[in-house]
Amino acid sequence: MAARKRAQTATATATEQEKPKSQDPTTATKTTTTTTSNEPPTAPLKSKTSFILKLSLLLLAPYFYLIFHHYNIDRDLKKSILINAVLSLVGFFVAVKIIPVASRYVLRRSLFGFDINKKGTPGGTLRVPESLGIVVGIVFLVVAILFQYFNLTSDSNWLVEYNAALASICFMTLLGFVDDVLDVPWRVKLLLPSFAALPLLMAYAGHTTIIIPKPLIPYVGLEILDLGWIYKLYMGLLAVFCTNSINIHAGLNGLEVGQTVVIASAILIHNIMQIGASTDPEYKQAHAFSIYLVQPFLATSLALLSFNWYPSSVFVGDTYTYFAGMTMAVVGILGHFSETLLVFFAPQVLNFLLSLPQLSGLVPCPRHRLPRFDPKTGLLTGTNDGTLVNFTLRLLGRKSEKSLCIVLLVFQAIACCLCFVLRYFLTGWYK
Repeated sequence: MAARKRAQTATATATEQEKPKSQDPTTATKTTTTTTSNEPPTAPLKSKTSFILKLSLLLLAPYFYLIFHHYNIDRDLKKSILINAVLSLVGFFVAVKIIPVASRYVLRRSLFGFDINKKGTPGGTLRVPESLGIVVGIVFLVVAILFQYFNLTSDSNWLVEYNAALASICFMTLLGFVDDVLDVPWRVKLLLPSFAALPLLMAYAGHTTIIIPKPLIPYVGLEILDLGWIYKLYMGLLAVFCTNSINIHAGLNGLEVGQTVVIASAILIHNIMQIGASTDPEYKQAHAFSIYLVQPFLATSLALLSFNWYPSSVFVGDTYTYFAGMTMAVVGILGHFSETLLVFFAPQVLNFLLSLPQLSGLVPCPRHRLPRFDPKTGLLTGTNDGTLVNFTLRLLGRKSEKSLCIVLLVFQAIACCLCFVLRYFLTGWYK
């Protein structure tokens, strides 16, 4: 987490106090030099690319095994997936190159913060560039748009929804960056995803029906229920939940991007499993559509994680958390696996339930619901704030920031694995 607002205020105040009263150019130059030298040091921009590539192999090994060995995927569909994967890989390296450049620009505009979980140590005095999620969002959109040239024709049935999905993601990325700059209140933050989801909701031409679970059919009397406008309302609420749930499950170096990378990997595996097991062309295309968006999303997120992993060289900002939440909501909606997506989000659901008393105002809610950091030991201690981060510390005891983040990401991976197990046992009985 970054105290970015405070950093901006402090910088602005220092600049006002140190403005030269004389108009003499020599005096002005000297004053400017003094001001610059008094600025706090900047966190070194170190990319952990080798670690990220190893992590990628671990997460994506099951995915590539399913594509090339386990399932007999249609040749044309496999070709499209591979083209998309190559473009995504290019997007990864482009993002890795652009992030350091963008970091210098945001520092010039005083968009930086201080790492609260390192307060009292040398790392807590470093300026960390903020809002670097904007780079990931832009590179993702460029890759997703270029992919249309290779796969979607002008008469494609999916073209309208594909572009509507990109419009919603772009809108949400913009609103996230506005939030980083203006620091909008929580009440407004809850509404932002509703506006960003409008392009997708207006362009959505898919079904609005749900399959009634088999145990409930005798009580409902129907196998398929058409919800009409209620289904679109559900889609909008799903976008709001996914976006804000990523945003509030945060506060550790690498946690926001890390949880997203784990969920995105699970989504890819789920999509390829559904494609391999189905004979319905439209059903296959819906999951392929999801893959076309998730692959570049995962690649660019990994690029950001290489700078955001402990110790962070950059902060992702609300720009990234909004962008990530909206992207996963979009692929869940258009891929028609929103129920599975919510199970993938089980840790985020738990974090939301723990946070509900504070978010609803029943319990006082501080600005930063972070654990207490002990600069002498370098360990974090859980507070009584209702977050999964603090709950984990209260349950397992004091931990370092890095080890705590790893524990939470392993929990995220376990939740995704349990989702696959649950689907396996419920198939044929539940639906």
